[in-house]
This record gives sequence, C-alpha cells and structure tokens, in this order.
Amino acid sequence: MRIHVEVLLVLVMFPLALAMSQGKSLTLDQAVTIALERNLSIAQAQNNVAAAQSGVLSAYGTYLPSLSASAGWSRYQNQQPASTPINVGGYQLTSGTSGFSVNNSFRADLSLNYTIFDGFAREASFNKATSGAVSAEQNSLRTRQAIVFQVQSSFVNVLRNEQLVKVNEENLRRDQRQLDRIVESNRVGALSLADVYRQQSQVASDELALITQQNSFDKSKADLLALIGLDVMDDYVISDPTISPEISQGTLDSTTTRYSNASQLTSRALTARPDYKSANETLQSSESGVTVAKSNYMPSVNAFAGYGISNPELKYINDNRSLSWGLNFRWSLFDGFATNQQVQTAEATRRTAEISLVQTALNISVDVKKALLDLDAARKQYDVSLKALVSATEDRKIAEERYNLGAGTLLDLLVANANLVNAEAQKINAAYGFVVAKRNVDFVLGEITY
Repeated sequence: MRIHVEVLLVLVMFPLALAMSQGKSLTLDQAVTIALERNLSIAQAQNNVAAAQSGVLSAYGTYLPSLSASAGWSRYQNQQPASTPINVGGYQLTSGTSGFSVNNSFRADLSLNYTIFDGFAREASFNKATSGAVSAEQNSLRTRQAIVFQVQSSFVNVLRNEQLVKVNEENLRRDQRQLDRIVESNRVGALSLADVYRQQSQVASDELALITQQNSFDKSKADLLALIGLDVMDDYVISDPTISPEISQGTLDSTTTRYSNASQLTSRALTARPDYKSANETLQSSESGVTVAKSNYMPSVNAFAGYGISNPELKYINDNRSLSWGLNFRWSLFDGFATNQQVQTAEATRRTAEISLVQTALNISVDVKKALLDLDAARKQYDVSLKALVSATEDRKIAEERYNLGAGTLLDLLVANANLVNAEAQKINAAYGFVVAKRNVDFVLGEITY
C-alpha cells in the first residue's frame, strides 16, 4: 500500500516536474502581456476601431471637392442607297446617290464638384463618424480590461487549484503514515483489524480526492493557456511571487479603507468606465444622425467646373476646347414623406441611445455595489477561515494523541482529519477569493488601462 501511494504521488507531480525541467514558466504579468497580443476578442475590437477610423477619414473627405476625369471614343457609320429610278423624257434618272460615310469622335473631360451647403448633413456626418470612432476605441479599451480581468481570475484559479493539490497530497501522506502505524499496532495486537480496513478505505478516498483535484488543476491551466492564446499541449509552471495564499492584516485593513466609500467609487466608475464613455458617444452619434436626416428638408448648393477637349481626329483633339462652371441649387419640395420616415427613425435611434446610457449608468452602480459586497464578504471569509484552521489543527492533533493513547476512536481521528482538510481548503479558497474580489473592484471601476 505504501508503494502504491508513492507511485500515485510521483504520477501526480510528474507534469509539474517536467515543466520545471523544460524551463517554461508563466507569471501573471507575462500572461496578461501575451493575452493582449493574442486574444481573439481584443483583435476583433481593434478591427472595429480601424473600421470606425476609416469612416472618419471618409467623412472628412466630404469637405473636399470631388475631381473626376473621363475620356471616350465613338464611331458613327452611315450607309445610304440610291433613290428609285424615274422616267423623264424616255430617260431613266435617279434622284440622289448611294454613299457610305464614317465619322469618328474623340473626347476627354475633367470635372470638379464642391458642396457649398447641404443642410448641415456634412458637418453632422463628420460628428457622427468621430463619435463612432471614439465609441469603438472605448469599447476596445473595455474589452482589453475584461480580458485582463479574465486572465487574472483564471491565473489565480490555477494557483488556487495548485495549493489544493498540495493540501490533498499532504493529507494523503498524513493518512498513509497513520495507516502504517495502525498496521504495525495491529501486528502486535494493539489495534483491531477493523481499524486497518477503515484507514485503508480512508487512504483510498484520499487518493481519489487527489486525482480529482489534480485533474481540476490541469484543466484550469488549459483554460488559462487557451484564454491567453498559448498552445494548451505545452507544459508551463504557473507561478507569481506577488500572489500568496497568506494575506497580511495590513493588506486587509488598507484594502478595506481604500474601498470604503461606495458613492465616491460609483462616481469614479462613471467617470472612468470606457463602456459608459462609449454609450455617451453613441448618444452623440445618434443626435448627429437626426441632424443628417433633417438636412433633407433644406436646400443644397453645389459648385461645379468642367473642362473638355474633342475632335473627330485624335491628333487634333486639342483644337476644340470647352470650359464651363456654375452653381446648382436643389431643394426637394415633396418626396412622398421619405424624409419624414428617416427623421422618425433617427429620433427613435436617439431615444434608444439615451435609454442605453441610463441603463449603463445603472449597471455600473450595481457592479460597484456587488463588487464591494463581494470584497467585504471575502475579507470576512478569510478572517473566519484563519480561526477555523487554527481550531481544526489543534482538534486534529488532540484526536491523534487520544487515539495513539487508546483514549479515542479511529472515527474521531478521521472526523478531525477531514475537518482539518476542509479548513485548509477553505483558507486557500478564501485567500484567493479575496485576491480576485479585490481585482474585481479595480475592474468595475475601470480606472486601470492596458
């Protein structure tokens, strides 16, 4: 049985030892940097920014005149038959003659157009495109923040699972040592065979728990590597000295003080959150859309100029030249209520953007409130877990001493040992839960940029 447990521990620890021998390590900062470069959601957000910025350039182009050039050649061919013969004084005469004619035409034109006034549609379109670009940039920034927080949470989850593996490993070793003592005591007749079987069952249960926890650890590493864009088939040592399962009292107190004013934090979040800024830019864009729609009610004025050359023969094309310029005035007096429909649609879009902005502000306030509640609960859970661990450690020690002296039962020892394992796991979960809760507050505030 002893050999079986040692083999199990070797199999469990082999992947970690292999990764360490290969020298592949990954810290939190490295994971974040890689994710910002390779994550597909971030890449898609950047594509949206590039598309929106091209719209700004297009809108800026409407302030510039348009210039176009054209050239062409045409051929006109005519064939005419002779007229029907007539008899005049005994002579056959024809009126007209048959013939075949060809005319060529070569031309080249250059035209210039400039919009002088279009009912402020040009200005509104530029503002709309600018707001859209800013909105896309803010959405991209929020996407980066969200991915970074996901990486942080996933990274901490890997560390948590690794610590839980160590807890299960130590528990298996402890129960194996206890089994060895029980077997020796049974051999000399000090303990019953029932205790041996009961302890063997406990060791087997510990082995199963270790295998299950190791599997959770391996899967959490795979999730992290997939999130940041690395090959999940590679082995990495996930570690970071800045994240520890031991949290000092000073850190707990300073964190509580820093995030104590919920109203102030909500105001800060509304000022810093990129998604709120994006919603505000979307509202401004929709307001410009209303102006664009209403511009059809107003007249438009365009200036134009043209220059052309033409001739039946290409080599003399410069002989015939023409130059024209002028103004065009256009005002649509009635368009079958098409403009009215466009205005109503634009107004509805604007009202939707207003509602979305209000909803975003509400969501942010809820996010801040929940994050602060989670942080407070994580702080309390960690304090309680420390007390529970001290109590469970002493209880297990007493139960072991009583059992070794024959004053207690093996069942009492198993219960005390199970309580200790649970207390150790709860302490680890509470510690890393506090780390995640603190980073979640930073995320909902939206003040950290990457």
